[in-house]
Amino acid sequence: MTDFPITIYHNPACGTSRNVVAMIRAAGYEPIVVEYLNAGWTRRQLEDLLAVMSARPRDILREKGTRTAELGLLDPSATDDRILEAMVEHPILVNRPIVVTPKGAKLSRPSEAVLDLLDQRPESFTKEDGEVVTL
Repeated sequence: MTDFPITIYHNPACGTSRNVVAMIRAAGYEPIVVEYLNAGWTRRQLEDLLAVMSARPRDILREKGTRTAELGLLDPSATDDRILEAMVEHPILVNRPIVVTPKGAKLSRPSEAVLDLLDQRPESFTKEDGEVVTL
C-alpha cells in the first residue's frame, strides 16, 4: 500500500522488532525497513523523529544490552544534547522498533503498539513466540 507509507527503524536481532515488521505485513503493508545499526543515525534524523513523537532523547534511550550506564547517560544530569551525540556515535543506544506512518511515529514496545499507527489491522496475528495478539 503505497498510499499509506510506513517506515520501521528495525533491528533484525530483536524479537519485538521482527514481530512489528511481521504485524505490519500481516495488515497488508510493505514497510520501508531501515536497519539502523547498519545505516546509523544522523542528529537531524533523530531530532525530526523525536519532534514527530513529541519525545525527548531519554524517552527512546535503550539501556538493556548497551553501554548506556557506562557512558553516564543514566545520570539525570546527562543532557539531551549529550544523549543525542551518543546515539549518533552508538546507534544501538536507540530503542527499537520506531515506526513512522501518516498517523505519527512511536516506539512500538510492546509490538502491539504499532496497531495505533495503522489504518487497517491484520485479521489475526501470532507472535514468533506463539502468543496470539488480540486485535
